[in-house]
Amino acid sequence: MATIVAVATMKVAQISKPGGDFELVEREIPEPGGGQVRIKVQACGVCHSDVFVKEGLWPGIQYPRVPGHEVIDELGAEVTGWKKGQRVGVGWHGGQDNTCIECRRGRFLYCHNSKVAGISYDGGYQQYMVAPVEALAAIPNTLTDAEAGPLLCAGVTTFNALRHSGASPGSLVAVQGVGGLGHLGIQFASKFGCKVAAIGRGSENDALAKKLGASLYIDSQSVNAAQELQKLGGAQVILATAPNSKSMTELIDGLAPTGKFMVVGISPDPIAVTPLQLISGERAIQGSAVGTPTDSEDTMNFAELTGVRPMIETYPLEKAAEAYARMMSGKAEFRVVLTM
Repeated sequence: MATIVAVATMKVAQISKPGGDFELVEREIPEPGGGQVRIKVQACGVCHSDVFVKEGLWPGIQYPRVPGHEVIDELGAEVTGWKKGQRVGVGWHGGQDNTCIECRRGRFLYCHNSKVAGISYDGGYQQYMVAPVEALAAIPNTLTDAEAGPLLCAGVTTFNALRHSGASPGSLVAVQGVGGLGHLGIQFASKFGCKVAAIGRGSENDALAKKLGASLYIDSQSVNAAQELQKLGGAQVILATAPNSKSMTELIDGLAPTGKFMVVGISPDPIAVTPLQLISGERAIQGSAVGTPTDSEDTMNFAELTGVRPMIETYPLEKAAEAYARMMSGKAEFRVVLTM
């Protein structure tokens, strides 16, 4: 006599092939393996880098794949050091091998075999997911699920870039772009005690930039932004968040002597700079990646203390395709978040 066993299932928004549409399907709830946790997803940010999965732009992705790396979760399986039911998040950095030379040096972000949530394994566009325990970041109690998601990606990206940039309280920091990254960069720079110049195209973001903490707004369509920065003595740091290499190129001359141009916005085109631009005044251009889970915790704890919050729009998981399209349109309130 056969026994019928009910299998618990969950909803998943997956991509079955490069360039494919989002498919809402039912899957069995996964079981964690050694060194892993199962997470009950409460919310997941929709990030522009999800295009890597959607369009097959990342080598070696195995399909079907569930995107999502700004995950807000609850532990579903107890692991040493974490408590069942504890609120945790998983950002872009989704784990490391702990054996390569960079890991042995404690530089986990540069692991030779690093994992990316939503690319190396299924991410947060689902009701439950499994992740390596080393990918977890603890979430402060006062942050809502939807608020914490973007802080695990856009938040830690801008926070880390600024805190490692050499900017000090009172120095001029210019933030290029008032979008998903930029609107958080403005807030962080302001809370660091810097004088913030927000740079955007058009005058429509003037009031918002100042509300977020900018001391002034520079419309790069009506004036030469680099010259405007030099009138103020030059920027000690320019945080380039908008994915436009041409606009980045135009700002390099706005740096003060020993100033640093921090690049976090991803563009396929090269940034043009002459050796003399860097040699004169010993200026520098530096890329800045996201951060480790402990960096994410630092970001969220700082946001909790200072009131930095992302501007968000929320969509239910069932509308993942609509949420992704909204994010790609550039018309969203800066960060789109899926809720379960």
